[in-house]
Amino acid sequence: MKVVGFIVLAVLLCISFSVPAEKPVDTFDSDDVRFQLELIAEGLEVPWGMVFLSAEQLLITEREGSVRILNIKNGNKLTIKNPPKVFAEGQGGMLDVALSPDYKTSGWLYFTYVKNVEDQGATVLARAKLASDEFTDWQDLLLSKSTTATSRHFGSRITFDQKGHVFFSIGDRGHRPNGQNLMNHAGSVLRLNLDGSVPADNPFINKKDVLPEIWSYGHRNPQGLSYDTVHNRLWEIEHGPRGGDEVNLIRAGANYGWPVISYGKEYWGPLAVGEATHKKGMEQPVKTYIPSIAPGSLMIYSGAAFPSWQGNLFSGALKLQHINRVVLNNAGEAVKEERLLENLGQRIRALVQSVEGWIYFSTDSGKIYRIRPDLSAN
Repeated sequence: MKVVGFIVLAVLLCISFSVPAEKPVDTFDSDDVRFQLELIAEGLEVPWGMVFLSAEQLLITEREGSVRILNIKNGNKLTIKNPPKVFAEGQGGMLDVALSPDYKTSGWLYFTYVKNVEDQGATVLARAKLASDEFTDWQDLLLSKSTTATSRHFGSRITFDQKGHVFFSIGDRGHRPNGQNLMNHAGSVLRLNLDGSVPADNPFINKKDVLPEIWSYGHRNPQGLSYDTVHNRLWEIEHGPRGGDEVNLIRAGANYGWPVISYGKEYWGPLAVGEATHKKGMEQPVKTYIPSIAPGSLMIYSGAAFPSWQGNLFSGALKLQHINRVVLNNAGEAVKEERLLENLGQRIRALVQSVEGWIYFSTDSGKIYRIRPDLSAN
């Protein structure tokens, strides 16, 4: 009996003092750095947007309508109460999230989501505050004029400049003429003040036949938007049709051509979309992708963890399933492209940078990964 008791005690001690196994970490080489990839969380439902609330708290929107806070240290997930009722049909639902530039003092979180308007979806820009585990003071700042009978091409990403403006994007909603129709918001990048009012210096503010919120137009489905605070430039990435995804440098009042000009082909045959690839008065992309990678996000890297990546554009690719890295020169020209994690086999959706300069990304399969420097090299 003493022997049995000793064995039981030994087993209990082993259980009590055992250390949980760490999640596997894989090491990869890029053209410029060596990095490690780690799975942080899984079991989410199409995590569409992400933003860090603190060094440990990652707020995540899920397209079906939920919003959760993930503790990146222990993996715990907290579901936030009182989210808006979303129109989760097709590509629509709860979309992007971003912190206001004055978040530390104001507490405002900005969202884009799809609202049911007479059984059709319309993209909304909203803001709210977070009190413990629930939203308070939810405000729909702009219910866009973007409804169509389709459930495609909602956009939509959010970014801010340094002058107190919020930008967000809306796709053409599956109706090509919307790209050139300035009496609706579809197929456009919009610019508002933080309170939802229209800035007095918007490019079409005094035009009777143009909605005043429009900053640029002629876009197909812009699912990436990021403001470069170093060079004061607004970058956008959008889906083309069959081929012809575009990286664009966005200028106030500019027309980016969809569907009049495009580098893509029709889905139903080997015919070019539109009139040509160029037309006077319409902007050319900085970079095109043929075949399409299907971009799901856009981030300008600025962290200290990967100095050689600073100023690079990163986007998640949905169709070709990788992270796309584009190197820019000072003139804003694309001089190099690299495709990371092509063998991961995941539709990569959102990208966000942590305070350490590590890169976190989500996948449509409900996973959150992080990229950090190769610690074994230290």
